[in-house]
Amino acid sequence: MKLTPDLLLRAYAAGIFPMAESADDPEIFWVDPEERGILPLDGCHVPHKLRRTVRHGPFEVRCDTAFEAVVRGCAEPTPGRPDTWINEEILQLYVALHRRGRAHSVEAWIDGELVGGLYGVALGGAFFGESMFNRRTDASKVALVHLVARLIEGGFGLLDTQFTTPHLERFGVIEIPRTEYQRRLAWALGLRAQFQPGLSCDDPVAFVLQSSTHTS
Repeated sequence: MKLTPDLLLRAYAAGIFPMAESADDPEIFWVDPEERGILPLDGCHVPHKLRRTVRHGPFEVRCDTAFEAVVRGCAEPTPGRPDTWINEEILQLYVALHRRGRAHSVEAWIDGELVGGLYGVALGGAFFGESMFNRRTDASKVALVHLVARLIEGGFGLLDTQFTTPHLERFGVIEIPRTEYQRRLAWALGLRAQFQPGLSCDDPVAFVLQSSTHTS
């Protein structure tokens, strides 16, 4: 069966997502982890140093102005990650979802140069974070804080990070069993949410902390 944007959305609604073994491997397989990473939107932790960077750092944050460039940035090899799971077919599928308004990017810019960001898929009140990249220190972290603020303001109930990493755990990402994930996903899909390219508040850190039970 050929993978299409419609099939991809049905897969997300069922709790599974696609990956490839490497950027050069044309084969795509489905992933349904027994333990799923999520970032509770009322439990996002923003370290103090990062708060200062978000508020006063060098980054200009934009949304949905360079979606394909963000995905290609996420697919780039790095010293610690010589290969990624994003092949050309996956990239084009997410670009197609973006054109439909179903996939979004949060981008960090300095002096007109894209230096980091992330992207994911929005469906109902669930946002499925796919990948992030960094060309300057803290660029992807700043993008993540902005993403959380936009999801809170847009009425989202679930931020799926797929897996956990030490990097994500610093923000409050936890693992939950597949059955609990399915329960939260079903609830979130029933919400009427809207991704917010901009914020009503100029301070995304304050927005996140006001909604969080972990403000230290």
